[in-house]
Amino acid sequence: MRLAGYNKRKACMLQQKQASKMATSVLVDRNVQEENRAVELFRAKEEEIEKKKMQVREKLKFQLDRAEEKTRRLSQVWEEVEVFKDPMRKELAIVRKKVDKANHELKSLRKSCLKKEKEYREAMEVLQNKNKEKKELTITLVELVKKSEEARLKKLDDLSKIIDPSG
Repeated sequence: MRLAGYNKRKACMLQQKQASKMATSVLVDRNVQEENRAVELFRAKEEEIEKKKMQVREKLKFQLDRAEEKTRRLSQVWEEVEVFKDPMRKELAIVRKKVDKANHELKSLRKSCLKKEKEYREAMEVLQNKNKEKKELTITLVELVKKSEEARLKKLDDLSKIIDPSG
């Protein structure tokens, strides 16, 4: 009898363990299912947020495009109104721009001209110095040639006197 009671208790414990394992696996399955649902719900919310962001971007782009178009139209209207104020204004602005451009070019050319004039003056000064130096060297050369000729003539006279003492 003791053995039968022991076997019953053992069988009962095994049933409890199995029931506990089943309950645990059911709980784990439920947790996994809940996690999966939570992840799916999160993804769905993220997709919804992305869709709304895209819609807002599209609306914003549309509004910006409209605003730019209105700005262009207003700018055109403004120009037309300005023409009514002074019909020659546009032509005057064009001529003023040309005058300003010409002034800018003149300034640049004047600067270039002054630079070239300075270079010319410096080159002329160098040229004059070289001409002066050449002139001085030529004078020195002429003097040396003259002295050399005189010395040669004197030497020739001396040699002539040595060769012909009577003469």
